[in-house]
Amino acid sequence: MNFFNESDKIPFSPLIDEDTDFIPLLSSEDEDNMHAEKLPEILPILPLRNTVLFPGVVIPITVGRDKSIQLIKESNKGDKTIGVVTQKNDGIEDPKPEDLYQVGTVAQIIKMLRMPDGNTTVIIQGKKRFRIKEFVQSEPYYKATTSLFEETRPKKNDKEFEAIVSSMKDTAIQIIQKSPQIPTEAGFALNNIESPNFVVNFISSNMNASTAEKQRVLEIPDLKDRATQILTHLSKELQMLELKNQIQDKVKTDIDKQQREYFLHQQIKTIQEELGGNNFEQEINEFKEKAKTKKWNKEIREVFEKQLGKLQRMNPNAAEYSVQTNYLELMLDLPWDEYTTDNFDLQNAEDVLNEDHFGLDKVKERILEHLAVLKLKGNLKSPILCLYGPPGVGKTSLGKSIARALNRKYVRMSLGGLKDESEIRGHRKTYIGAMPGRILQNLKKVQSSNPVYILDEIDKVGSDFHGDPSSALLEVLDPEQNSTFYDNFLELDYDLSKVMFIATCNNLSTIQPALRDRMEIIEINGYTVEEKLEIAKRHLVPKQTEENGLKKNQFKLSDKLIEFVIENYTAESGVRGLEKRLSKIARYIAVHVAKDQDVPKLNEEVITKILGPSHEKSKYQGNDVAGVVTGLAWTQVGGDILFIETSLSKGKGSKLTLTGNLGDVMKESASLALEFLKAHPHIIDLNYEVFDNWNVHLHVPEGATPKDGPSAGIAMLTSLASALTQRKVKKNLAMTGEITLRGKVLPVGGIKEKILAAKRAGIKEIILCADNKKDIDDINPGYLKGLQFHYVTQMAEVLQLALLKEKVKDPIHFN
Repeated sequence: MNFFNESDKIPFSPLIDEDTDFIPLLSSEDEDNMHAEKLPEILPILPLRNTVLFPGVVIPITVGRDKSIQLIKESNKGDKTIGVVTQKNDGIEDPKPEDLYQVGTVAQIIKMLRMPDGNTTVIIQGKKRFRIKEFVQSEPYYKATTSLFEETRPKKNDKEFEAIVSSMKDTAIQIIQKSPQIPTEAGFALNNIESPNFVVNFISSNMNASTAEKQRVLEIPDLKDRATQILTHLSKELQMLELKNQIQDKVKTDIDKQQREYFLHQQIKTIQEELGGNNFEQEINEFKEKAKTKKWNKEIREVFEKQLGKLQRMNPNAAEYSVQTNYLELMLDLPWDEYTTDNFDLQNAEDVLNEDHFGLDKVKERILEHLAVLKLKGNLKSPILCLYGPPGVGKTSLGKSIARALNRKYVRMSLGGLKDESEIRGHRKTYIGAMPGRILQNLKKVQSSNPVYILDEIDKVGSDFHGDPSSALLEVLDPEQNSTFYDNFLELDYDLSKVMFIATCNNLSTIQPALRDRMEIIEINGYTVEEKLEIAKRHLVPKQTEENGLKKNQFKLSDKLIEFVIENYTAESGVRGLEKRLSKIARYIAVHVAKDQDVPKLNEEVITKILGPSHEKSKYQGNDVAGVVTGLAWTQVGGDILFIETSLSKGKGSKLTLTGNLGDVMKESASLALEFLKAHPHIIDLNYEVFDNWNVHLHVPEGATPKDGPSAGIAMLTSLASALTQRKVKKNLAMTGEITLRGKVLPVGGIKEKILAAKRAGIKEIILCADNKKDIDDINPGYLKGLQFHYVTQMAEVLQLALLKEKVKDPIHFN
């Protein structure tokens, strides 16, 4: 609604003359009298801009055009009746007949006023609608012949029309109440209008609509249709007004809240300054000063300045303020393009690696290769290594030595049990308590972008509904991707290509294949007794001497005693268990020293007293019983020997019983071995009737320990052949290899660990697949002293080497 628009309308519609002091509202009787007045045949036509005059409505108009002024003056002297029509385009200064609408309103000039600015203002009242038939004069102003615009009115007591008019008035009053710019008097005027027709015209004239929309309403002949059209428009306007008021109320509330928080913040700030507390502006200034020292590119600097500006606009007491502060602190604390200088002295690097670790030649060789290429080229992406081997062989501690050899910072991140992807990539800033991932946290801690970074226990990464960390590591460990590593908290690319990542694991099978493919696998096998002896002398004994507060002369162990401890109190590939035993011996001596007692001289008897009874070692058990063969096995803690036992019992034959907690692969190996012997009994001069009359039982001792894998295949074959022929197995012989149904022997893994286990058990000869010869060649020849190897390709060769012609004492007679 547009009631009381100051520029062009007066909302009262009376029958008045020049001497009227107030404007009474138009009654139904007055309206009928106006409608009954005869329409002049020819009317002077006054074009209006931006205004549509409705019957009964009084409006003031400012007359500026010469033609219009002359028309008003002459008409005011005459019968004061004119025809008012609206221009189609209000921008035309001198409209032609085609620029005017054909339907207009007959108007009466009420009053003509000369304004102080020289303009003429005329108050006119609409009477009835007319239609232009033909223009008969254009100068000095337009005149036209007219005809009455016929109007259809509803019947008296039309309930639907009455309801429409009532709804119009109610809606219009609501608009007046919700519009602060419309005075409340307009509502009183509207309530006092009795004539339904005048209500329609009054609202049509004052509603908030375009000139074209109002003209369309004027041209609707049926009063009920016109009222319906206006009600629809008012309803839309009311909805828009309500929505506008809601938005304004919300904005006002938000502004009031912000102003209140601003004033409170200013008060808190003043109080803190008086108390000497935190000054937020000082903190922001510190950020700016620190940013000047950073080696940022243009993109990062722009992000920092944008985020700093965002922090300045924040309320310091808001929850987001601390997250934003943490974000800016991370940007400032990260070592962007800050690198330590590598030490390119290859001899020094080799000396450092040898000083800290005994053995591990492959790893040391790879580090020296990297350093050599880096020295020659000057720039090289760091390798991503994975040290694979049993526990306690020095995989993790090797990282520290590499860092020391290269003169780089060292950082270690344990991945064991990690299940949340955000530990790698960080949380998004939208979360409360959000923080960057541990990759960036550790770089921030060491203040270097090229440290030696140990990813410990990468094979023990888990996954759950929080995500899959091993998949997140794909980006970290890919040399083609990690130069643009994306952390969810930082939301910027960070270059990890200069970081030397070294992962450690005990089991390759649990690592995601795609992740394993990105790493250079370096296998670290278990130590021999000789290597353990050297490690104990060079590292473990001096370390325990220092850690237990002893002097060098108070804790002395001969080579013989260290070997005694290794052979009788450890059964591992690494040296972690050995260190624990040496620590216990050192503490025993420390107790005597602390009591000022004489330190006992160490010998085997004293060590047995300190460490307790030695564990039973797996030792070779002889060849007196048919069907007992020594096999070689690989375990998580190194190599071991295991015994395969076969016995026969009288029965219907063709029955194979397997016991000893064997896995599916091992059971299949036993079945293969038996079927091969059934198919080729002539190889061992065996009578086939044995299979029809005797049942076979194969057992692997230590039944509580699960066992699986194909490497016991040739041992099972030999055990079955020995039992079925009652021939002895060659003395001090062990074997390992997979078998096939066609009689082939296939290579197996874990050879070094198995060889060490065989040597510990007193084995002298070992049967292996010919393809495993390359694994033996990799082992230090000194460690193979006293061992003889037999390389085979066929299962028949195994039986020829392993079985003696001599039969066991008291053999079974199959006849």
